Amino acid sequence: MKKSIIAFASLFLIGASFAQEKGAIKFEEFDLDNGLHVILHEDHTTPIVAVTVLYHVGSKNEVEGKTGYAHFFEHLMFEESKNIKKDEYAKLVKAVGGTINANTSPDRTFYFCVIPSNQLELGLWMESERMLNAVVNQSGVDNQREVVKEEKRTSDNQPYSSFFKKVLERLFPNTGYAWPPIGSFEDLNNASIADFQEFYDTYYVPNNATLSIAGDIDPAEAKRFINRYFSTIPKGTKEIKRPDIPQNLLIKEIVDTVYDNIQLPAVIQAYKTTPQGTDDAYALEMLSMLLSQGKSSRLNKELVEEKQLALQSMGFPMQMEGSGFFAVFGLPSQGKELTELEAGIEKVLNDVKTELISEKEMEKLKNQAESNFVSSNSRVGGIAESLANYHVYFKDANLINTEIEKYNKVTREDIKRVANKYLVKTNRTVLYYLPKSEEK
Repeated sequence: MKKSIIAFASLFLIGASFAQEKGAIKFEEFDLDNGLHVILHEDHTTPIVAVTVLYHVGSKNEVEGKTGYAHFFEHLMFEESKNIKKDEYAKLVKAVGGTINANTSPDRTFYFCVIPSNQLELGLWMESERMLNAVVNQSGVDNQREVVKEEKRTSDNQPYSSFFKKVLERLFPNTGYAWPPIGSFEDLNNASIADFQEFYDTYYVPNNATLSIAGDIDPAEAKRFINRYFSTIPKGTKEIKRPDIPQNLLIKEIVDTVYDNIQLPAVIQAYKTTPQGTDDAYALEMLSMLLSQGKSSRLNKELVEEKQLALQSMGFPMQMEGSGFFAVFGLPSQGKELTELEAGIEKVLNDVKTELISEKEMEKLKNQAESNFVSSNSRVGGIAESLANYHVYFKDANLINTEIEKYNKVTREDIKRVANKYLVKTNRTVLYYLPKSEEK
């Protein structure tokens, strides 16, 4: 979903990474009268600042027949505003040696820029323009429709890229998780200016947004700028619906064959799981590290190195606000059948279900979890994003300091338990990817 708009100056790429001093990441947060939530983290390690805005809207807020709107707006919001000319967003940031970008997920749309700290006011003004004065007109819509269509064509031409769509529609039917954020050509073509304006007026409002700023700031100055550019933006008046995603597991295995523009066949198993932030979600994430992180991970060691059944095999969780899934992917080695590889995958999973992992493996997993956690918060952009995520999804920004405790509480028994609870045949979709040349 990310679209790279400009390359960051190398000086700031180097400066953006820093070692967080031991101890808690300090921050303060408050709400404006219009409902905008603000989080500030002050760090003077490098002379840069990340200005980010998270809008609590993603593809799960859409309805069938009107998909792709959240991702489309990720693009449209870089077109123009009443006070920023067409295509000027990137140019303004590039002129001061910064970078600007955005991404969309099923649960949120996230805008960010990393700029020299003396340009904080510029970043805040630009984001306030996006929130208050974005222009939704035919010219911009037509232009970005073509951009999104080209992005979708490029994505669709990537090997196995359709798996995300095919998994979602099978695991989450009749919910907003049944389609990927990019949506469909047909829905975007059928959307009117009035449809897009309605979406903007509903979701791009201060009471549906979190402004998170991290880096070389003077908090008092930052508050003055925030008050100047955001306090007068009216609170949204339209109802913001939060979809209720059913938590039921599947009761019957779904099996399908996909003929794709590929050279090598593949097998994908996707198991329905649990929303992010649950105890089971942390155990599943550590299970994925056991299976896939590093050369000594179980899938790689057993299927790739020892038995040479696979060229590549990995497992990964997709954790979302309302639900999630756990996928296992495998590419067979030359001369090996998909059935052989699938049997190999089943054995690896069954080993986790029947025997506790070793104490040594558990210690390694906790070290990996801590390393991943620290790495995600080693840049000002990462800190700003984490603070916003934790506030929006869990109403607790301080998880940036305490979430590692949730990983540390996961036991060997928990990993065995979630493997047995979720990674079962009746709770999965299996997709066999075959070259189009084999289609009858």
